[in-house]
Amino acid sequence: FFSVLEASFCFAASHFIYIKMGAVPESVLKKRKRNEEWAQGKATEALEIAKKAKSDRGVIFKRAEQYAKEYLQTEKDTIRLKRDAKSKGGFYVEPEAKLAFVIRLRGINDMDPKTRKILQLLRLRQINNGVFIKINKASLMMLRRVEPYIMWGYPNLKTVKELVYKRGFGKVDKQRIPLTDNSVVEKVLGADGLICVEDLIHEIFTVGPNFKNANRFLWPFQLSCPLGGLTKKRVHYIEGGEAGAREDKINAMVRKMN
Repeated sequence: FFSVLEASFCFAASHFIYIKMGAVPESVLKKRKRNEEWAQGKATEALEIAKKAKSDRGVIFKRAEQYAKEYLQTEKDTIRLKRDAKSKGGFYVEPEAKLAFVIRLRGINDMDPKTRKILQLLRLRQINNGVFIKINKASLMMLRRVEPYIMWGYPNLKTVKELVYKRGFGKVDKQRIPLTDNSVVEKVLGADGLICVEDLIHEIFTVGPNFKNANRFLWPFQLSCPLGGLTKKRVHYIEGGEAGAREDKINAMVRKMN
């Protein structure tokens, strides 16, 4: 009896093993092969990206160092010219600003269509949105037209850096992507010679030849309300309010809202 039972058990086990180890369907084999090819392709791509990042690291460092020297030399030249003018009994007039930073203050209540259109052209669609603008005759006329709804001024290097590094987002394939990696900048602006965040900051601050593409790449900054809020939004800055031009005083306000 036990021999018969053992034989039947061995037969069942061998039959089960045969079923388990039987032919694998063709669709499963294709899927395995496809997954292996994908994994190999991803590994190769990751290796190439790592090699490129390593080779670009030296270039990026040299550019950042060059920009730092340029900023320092410009500051020293300004101080020297001021001292020379003072020693001769005159005064130094700084060159006109080329860059402005604009922040929207108010909503759409009691707004005429032309003002609304200008704010759309400036990409200021929400309250506390901020954008960089190249100063020329056309942009100044637009800013004066919408002055009751905005505040603007001339940002310094520290303000530009803090905005880009802390609240900088790029427009990649119509998506809002944070600037956490230099590859995000290079992917969109590499054709213009901008391969890192420092290149982007330099192009914006100096209003370089590729300012239009660099500024279009930057998503409008979404700032916070300053501590204590804003008072007298409808009153001009020179009358004790918040709206309108405030020249270099915009830097202090941006630090409160950043």
